Amino acid sequence: MPVLAVIPARLGATRLPRKPLRLLGGEPLVVRVYQRVAALQVADHVVVATDHQDIEAACVARGIPVVNTRADHPSGTDRVAEVASHPEFASYGIVLNVQGDEPFVSREALAGAVEIVASGMAPIGTAAVPVPLDAQGRPDIVKVVCTDDGRALYFSRAPIPFLRDPADAALLGPYVRQHVGVYAYTRQALQQWVSWSPHTLELIERLEQLRPLAHGVPIGVAHVPAAEGGIDTEDDLHRANERWGQVSATPQSPSFPDSTHAS
Repeated sequence: MPVLAVIPARLGATRLPRKPLRLLGGEPLVVRVYQRVAALQVADHVVVATDHQDIEAACVARGIPVVNTRADHPSGTDRVAEVASHPEFASYGIVLNVQGDEPFVSREALAGAVEIVASGMAPIGTAAVPVPLDAQGRPDIVKVVCTDDGRALYFSRAPIPFLRDPADAALLGPYVRQHVGVYAYTRQALQQWVSWSPHTLELIERLEQLRPLAHGVPIGVAHVPAAEGGIDTEDDLHRANERWGQVSATPQSPSFPDSTHAS
């Protein structure tokens, strides 16, 4: 099935003002994310979805496909769904949501999420990576616990699975996974997702993926070896620029650095 990748880019971030337009390697962050997703060649078409004319102008100036969406969407998923509903994108059977602050997103994460949907394993696909045990208590790291066949049981900011007895610590390793914020959906699953009101669990955890899960929609999770975090703060942006400078100084793929470690 043809894959449409949509990159939602909202200007109103609070922790990093005007985030999509902040510079990474001399170009706006949203441009770098688009370049990355296009270069990985997981999707047949890549488009930016935005709510602001400044982001639209930055994309148009660089020949990047962009759709101006409503400004009142409560989540990136809703913005992606609006773009996917446009008639010119009707032929794409799988929709891939790549967050607009993930310039180092890995091919394994994108392809893994898409393969879950393409294979029929689940109508929604995402990805997860190993996370150090000492990071389990951090609420900014979203954890996921899966069934033995790779479907999500629950996502949480809390430490899951919880280690009741330290003597059992050796058992935890394979089950401690950090969620990577990419999603692939069938069209039906995407439309179902945005048709439901936010679920109570979603509101408690502030995790929108709990909405379809609470409604009984399976979410398949691709286990990938590594991923890098998104850019949410000034410190994140500084580190990303340092990393960009390091990889750009090497001869291989200077414009599209590979993701090589978990953050």
